[in-house]
Amino acid sequence: MQRYGLDIWSDNNFKIEDSYIKLNYKSSPSLYDIVSVIREDGLKGPLLLRFPHIVKKQIDNLFKEFKRASKELNYTGDFSAVYPLKVNQNPNLLSAILDSSKEYRYGLEAGSKAELLIAMSNINKDAPITVNGFKDKELISLGFLSAKIGQNITLTIEGINELETIIEVAKEEKILPNIGLRVRLHSLGVGLWAKSGGINSKFGLSATELITAIEILKKHNLLNKFTMIHFHIGSQITSIAPLKKALREVGNIYADLINMGAKNLNTINLGGGLAVEYAQNQTSKVANYSLREYSNDIVFMLQTISKNKDVKEPDIMIESGRYITASHAVLVAPVYELFSHDYQENLLKLKEKNPPLVKELKELYDYIEPHNALEFLHDSLDHLNSLLTLFDLGYIDLQDRSNAEILTHLIIQKAILLIDDEKSNEIKKLENQIQEKYLVNFSLFQSLPDFWGLKQHFPVMPISKLDKKPTRSADIWDITCDSDGVISFDEQNPLYLHNIDLKKEDYFLGFFLVGAYQEVLGMKHNLFEKPTEVTVNIDENGYNLKHLSESNSIYDTLNSLGYDTSFLEKKLKEQIKDMKDFEKLKDLLKDNSYLRTFINQDT
Repeated sequence: MQRYGLDIWSDNNFKIEDSYIKLNYKSSPSLYDIVSVIREDGLKGPLLLRFPHIVKKQIDNLFKEFKRASKELNYTGDFSAVYPLKVNQNPNLLSAILDSSKEYRYGLEAGSKAELLIAMSNINKDAPITVNGFKDKELISLGFLSAKIGQNITLTIEGINELETIIEVAKEEKILPNIGLRVRLHSLGVGLWAKSGGINSKFGLSATELITAIEILKKHNLLNKFTMIHFHIGSQITSIAPLKKALREVGNIYADLINMGAKNLNTINLGGGLAVEYAQNQTSKVANYSLREYSNDIVFMLQTISKNKDVKEPDIMIESGRYITASHAVLVAPVYELFSHDYQENLLKLKEKNPPLVKELKELYDYIEPHNALEFLHDSLDHLNSLLTLFDLGYIDLQDRSNAEILTHLIIQKAILLIDDEKSNEIKKLENQIQEKYLVNFSLFQSLPDFWGLKQHFPVMPISKLDKKPTRSADIWDITCDSDGVISFDEQNPLYLHNIDLKKEDYFLGFFLVGAYQEVLGMKHNLFEKPTEVTVNIDENGYNLKHLSESNSIYDTLNSLGYDTSFLEKKLKEQIKDMKDFEKLKDLLKDNSYLRTFINQDT
């Protein structure tokens, strides 16, 4: 059984049973069943499925592990966490986060005025709010308002000018927010986001600026409001070593600041970075540590430095949004076409007299057997290359070329089925030449922008037929009109899919761990909007669907770009004489922009 690395990336959230991938929770519904029920209502495009129970599991695990580590080491500081809204501001997700975390007073982090308004209006009682990023006077004033209405808010200073603005606003207000200072560490992170750390990072105060900030706070009698230092060495920290180095550096900064008079400084905010495992095979694993090791190391390192420096053990805060949300969402998209299905035997149109190499290809196809399958496969690929050269030189015609392509693909399909496992390594050497192209009804730019921009791998697998061996090395093509809309076959992360007759059955691919950043970074390339989304609540008796939000219609998309759709409709009506055609066009504009009809359905 092909498991698609489930034991590596799924964290026991999913399981394979009865040929389907299922939720490993309570009644364990299959993704295929959930998708089939939704599609019965005519929603035929890609679907984004949310599972709030996974959000709760992640929050529970995070707080339990830090509680365990603190208890085992007799750590005296508290632990808290905030969810950074930039990771995914979806209201249905945020509702699940807040509902799941009341007992922990799990807070929110904002990086803009809009995000701070979300935080202020949704925050659970007594839960912290932190504000990071560059701030103007209006944003700082909004932070003061949050404090005024009794919220536990900390404004994290990114530059001396922000501190000066806080002092200016403080002259007009009696109730002040807490103040944090973001530290620009020498320590670097690791991985795709390593540039978030280091001495040249975008955010934070240098050592000199920290000293200046302390002096300014003293001068204006605001040092008592300074309660937190913050650092961030990058999202998705794949190795624990850089974090340990950063903790040594920030721990010493913490102790020195207290000794400089910052007696109310009590919290070190480590930012985000807790890694999520995206790999589908052991050789490509990205994270070299567990949540247990992560919590142990943070508690131990900060405790050790505090003892050595004879200062109080700090409260620990983290902002790990990817860890909380990545696993809660799955994109399921239907395969629209397999391009090798253009190479069927009934499409062969052999001539009475064929070129010798075409004739030989036909013989290879007729007489291929297990004992000669690999040899015949090699021969067919060589013959095809020779025939394509002959076509370029004008020695064979288009029909000969078509016959050569069809016969070669038929030989490939037969060979894959006939070659035994002992020779499968030989097949792997040829996979770049014999891939199947799967056209999938989704936009990579809209739903997996980190793959397009950063080549971030996401686990991909079919959601059914998992009792059958997949035989085709796969390229995944999205439906955009862009050559970058491709997930190419990767020998380091090979993807094998099934050879399916889409005239007889549907075939769906699941893209996993897409709950962090992908929705908020997704772009409207070719004007493909976000997919239809739905929240799936699972219990012992089954599941129910909530918060179904359909993908925007073409009307909505055009309106959002500033087009006057009434004017557009009027101009088209002037050109279309047949009213039946015009009414069909109006129906189309009310539809969303994804493909709705499939090979096995009437157009």
